[in-house]
Amino acid sequence: MNPGTMEPGNYWLFKTEPGCFSFEDLKNRPRMTEHWDGVRNYQARNLLRDRVRTGDLVLFYHSSIPQPAVVGIAEVVRGGYPDFTALDPDAEHFDPKASPTNPIWYMVDVRYLEPLPRPVTLEQIRGNPLLACMPLVNRSRLSIQPVTPDEWRIILAMGGLKP
Repeated sequence: MNPGTMEPGNYWLFKTEPGCFSFEDLKNRPRMTEHWDGVRNYQARNLLRDRVRTGDLVLFYHSSIPQPAVVGIAEVVRGGYPDFTALDPDAEHFDPKASPTNPIWYMVDVRYLEPLPRPVTLEQIRGNPLLACMPLVNRSRLSIQPVTPDEWRIILAMGGLKP
């Protein structure tokens, strides 16, 4: 499969702290698949609930490290559904305001596809004028961000994959 030529419904950038959950962690999960839980920002929640769909492709981005970077590609294998960790009082992402009838928070399932041959750092992204409009450059705190097809191809090329 060549992720640079796939035509999914949407492209996304998902941010994670590798100390909490890394691209390597995803690779090591059964079937290289895991739910993307713990999103506690309403704008990102709305994207997960309303726009992220099965078949969409994801740039997997490691944040909160000395050189934040896009490190790999994943695929959404299950669209938005209620984040069950919000209902579990023993879970790290518990929210006492959430309930089965009012779930509040949503998650998706993602599957590992492939690493980038070269990570694409935030510094490199900021330095590329063709990527100046990316939310990562302008609203970097958002953990789920849309990516245009052109941005997708540029980042894959910067990471050593042929678009």
